Amino acid sequence: MAPRIVSVFGATGVQGSAVLRALLKDGTFTPRAIARNPESEAALRLKARGIEVFEGDSLDKASLVSALRGSEAVFAVTAPIHPIKAEGEGPNEITQGKNMVDAAKKAGVKFFIFSSLPDVTKMSGGKYKNVLHCDQKAVVEEYLQSSGLANASIHLGAFLENYWKFGLLKKTATGFDVAVPNFTATDREAFTWVERDVPPAVLALLNNYTDPSKNISGKSYPIVNATMPYAKLAAMTAEVLGVEVTFTSAPPTGVLPMDEMYAAHAEYSGFYTATPVPNPDLVALGVQFGTIEEFLDMEVKPRFGH
Repeated sequence: MAPRIVSVFGATGVQGSAVLRALLKDGTFTPRAIARNPESEAALRLKARGIEVFEGDSLDKASLVSALRGSEAVFAVTAPIHPIKAEGEGPNEITQGKNMVDAAKKAGVKFFIFSSLPDVTKMSGGKYKNVLHCDQKAVVEEYLQSSGLANASIHLGAFLENYWKFGLLKKTATGFDVAVPNFTATDREAFTWVERDVPPAVLALLNNYTDPSKNISGKSYPIVNATMPYAKLAAMTAEVLGVEVTFTSAPPTGVLPMDEMYAAHAEYSGFYTATPVPNPDLVALGVQFGTIEEFLDMEVKPRFGH
């Protein structure tokens, strides 16, 4: 029987690498990593784990068609090209995403999962119009939904892994501090434990997309573990670590897209208030979400505890 290949973009990032590991462990599908440089250190590490790596550049559609041939499904993540350019000003995430969708169609891919985000300009009625890394993903999601490919999109909140990947949990003389621009102590954020819960959600979509009764295609699936203030997350962290963990409302970064992103997240409680936590659509597909308590115990305590 021919392998059921799932090609993964963003294979060395937080999302893509977690999905690859889950595919490899689950065994139903054969993971294939798509990389600009198949001989990079990160790509060689994937090969050492038994994952095939194909060369494909998201700005070169022809290379993507070759890379995706034989794939049943795709998991795609686009990444900002810095400096971030608006549509029509040069290559951006829209260019990447549309190339991926077009190449997938041409290569005969049957199902396409895209890691997207809401359109913040639309959500805010034009109040926040510079969060291009969100808006551009939303354009790609609309393009995917109109492509004729069976598709699903996942929407993520603030990565809980940012505690260590971006140094959000900073050491102080008495413990730790969580400093976030444009958030007050009562503003709520949607949090996602990416490495724990994105993989089972993706596997659930892959395992069920062929069942018409599941009504998967064309839908967006927020993956959120909890919606709460950063101050509450800090307090829960303090309880687990047994030291003081404070929350600080940090000043703006001075980078407009980032500052508007934080302000929009604060104003709209992380974007996903219309979807109950945990997402009932994913729970119905068998996904069991982790909790903040589990995250703190399993990930934060070993890294930051004494």
